[in-house]
Amino acid sequence: MLGNAGSGKTTLSEAMMFAGGVVTRRGDVSAKNTVSDHREIEHHQNGSVFSTVLYTEWAGKKINIIDAPGADDFCGGGIAALHVVDTALMLLNAQNGVEVGAEIQFRHCRKFNKPLVFAVNHLDHDKTNFDKTIDEAKQYFGSKITLAQYPVNQGIGFNSIIDLLSMKMLKWGNEGGDAKIEEIPADEKERAEELQAKLIENIAENDESLMEKFFDGVALTPEEIYKGMKLGIKSRSIFPVFCIAAKKDMGVRELLNFIASALPSPLEMPAAIAQDGKEIPCKPDGPACLFVFKNNIEQHLGEILFFKVLSGTINEAADLTNQQKQSKERISQLFVSAGKSRIKIEKICAGDIGSTVKLRDTKTNHTLTEKGFDVIMPPLKFPPPKFRTAIKAKNDADEEKLSEILHRMREEDPTIILEYSKELKQLIIYGQGEFHINIVKWHLDNLYKIEIEFINPKIPYRETITKSAYASYRHKKQSGGSGQFGEVHIVIEPHDDNKPDPSKVKVLDKEINLSIKGKEEHPLAWGGKLVFYNCVVGGVIDARFLPAILKGIMDKMEEGPLTGSYARDIRVAVFDGKMHPVDSNEISFKLAGLNAFKQAFKAAGPKIMEPIYDIEVMVPSDRMGDVMSDLQGRRAMIMGMSSEGGYEKINARVPLAEMNKYSTSLSSITQGRATFTMTYADYAPVPGEIQDQLLKAYESTETEE
Repeated sequence: MLGNAGSGKTTLSEAMMFAGGVVTRRGDVSAKNTVSDHREIEHHQNGSVFSTVLYTEWAGKKINIIDAPGADDFCGGGIAALHVVDTALMLLNAQNGVEVGAEIQFRHCRKFNKPLVFAVNHLDHDKTNFDKTIDEAKQYFGSKITLAQYPVNQGIGFNSIIDLLSMKMLKWGNEGGDAKIEEIPADEKERAEELQAKLIENIAENDESLMEKFFDGVALTPEEIYKGMKLGIKSRSIFPVFCIAAKKDMGVRELLNFIASALPSPLEMPAAIAQDGKEIPCKPDGPACLFVFKNNIEQHLGEILFFKVLSGTINEAADLTNQQKQSKERISQLFVSAGKSRIKIEKICAGDIGSTVKLRDTKTNHTLTEKGFDVIMPPLKFPPPKFRTAIKAKNDADEEKLSEILHRMREEDPTIILEYSKELKQLIIYGQGEFHINIVKWHLDNLYKIEIEFINPKIPYRETITKSAYASYRHKKQSGGSGQFGEVHIVIEPHDDNKPDPSKVKVLDKEINLSIKGKEEHPLAWGGKLVFYNCVVGGVIDARFLPAILKGIMDKMEEGPLTGSYARDIRVAVFDGKMHPVDSNEISFKLAGLNAFKQAFKAAGPKIMEPIYDIEVMVPSDRMGDVMSDLQGRRAMIMGMSSEGGYEKINARVPLAEMNKYSTSLSSITQGRATFTMTYADYAPVPGEIQDQLLKAYESTETEE
């Protein structure tokens, strides 16, 4: 169940469950008593934050429903659902037309190649404009949009629709429920026949025999109409549109009739494909196999895992193998879920969605199978994060508890990403937008009672050099007894894999030949290399002290001389020095190497490098200029532009330092209609004026310390 926030997904879910007898009363979002949006945060927000697994029963069939959040910040629930459902139902708000949530979710459906049905809701409101909504739907979603119903009297007093499949008028009383079936009024007959002809033509295009009958002028039977409709929906060549007023329970049963009779069942859908390419046909008598696509953590029950049975039949007390962990799991209890309500069952078969509790090793994305059936399903794929910030407990004593809670929240919502950066000394939290991260804060404030603060995340700069430089450093310390002494002479220069080893260096206007005794290449965890040459002759430094010199240099590489960031792509030649027979030791040469490196680095044309990201922005054409101007103000380099699915696509390279809160700015510029993805590209030198600012900021920090 997809649609923009406020389109009525939760209300329609309630009406469907009520119609099917799963609940005995219809809850109301404003009264905060719906089966779907049952969490405290959803009551606070007056809308869905998490997806909710529901079901109803109609015409002898169980219909699984996943009510997905409408806001793009909470897209994880909808995307996980699209991995396991067979069809998507998209709600449009007839007051507002096609809204941004529907646009974005339509692109997800296209990516997953999911069959799609539309329902226009809120037909009973005074600002309803059905025709405008359909015109916009065709503009955004294409000519596959095909009316199956249309309203007779939209707006206040709405109670009638024309059903083009049955060519009857459906009329409701004030309480909704079952419709009274009447003949189409004379003044609607011509329009209904014209629209039905278009519907039948679109349906017939999906089957050669139906197309022949259509061209021969032979009327299709109801069975043939539904057959063609099912084929068209399954192949995504037709998107039928239905009419509802979910709050008044009008059109709901007719929609359920259509779902039960015309939408493809799991048995009719293509087989699931395992990671190794193996097909897993949806057969109740096949080998038992289920995929976990979601979990909830409830205070008194613990972790609830939601799964789809891909093959076979799962019985209570079944022993299955977790293919990721290669461990045994016993399914001690089985449930079907209607929001916060769980109904215990004894078995569940292929194509169905269920839940279980108290599994030892199993998490979201895990595949459980019967013994000997070794397949693993590909993991759920979510959009890359769009927002990052550093997070810190106000009370240091809460840091460990904060980390534990955040990891638990990530298990429920995999679009939350956590990273402790040793380099930045910050805990970074990533999400789908600022609103998404603020919901995390709400949970921490209100449920877990941990005071936190968000801090601008530091940028992982890199430091390097652009020319060669010489330095020497003597470390000498005497404090009674044996002292410390070590002297090191080094030359540093930029590293390049294609560059030959150094043979000569210039030191104080004198050229010195280097005799390489040893060479060590050290690939760095943060990228780039350090190449260390032993060019010491005549035993002026004992070979046992060279590792200490390297350690001192590496320590300074980990905390670069310019801003404390990692240094990279440097080669160092140690070619001279002095020892003391008594006072020289490893610490002396470590400190001598560190300080000699620091001095040489600052004389070697040092340069600060910043991370650059490739960014792809999907933007409506009427907002293109505003988005381009904003990107250029962020030091972006525009790499190219193209059109895709009615949107303009901008490809650019932007420094990470300029992307703070970009998702919020982009949403503001485009009224939420644009989306973007960003991926790390490489490092590039910062402009001179920015380097000066960074150096001054670091110097002031060092002075304070």
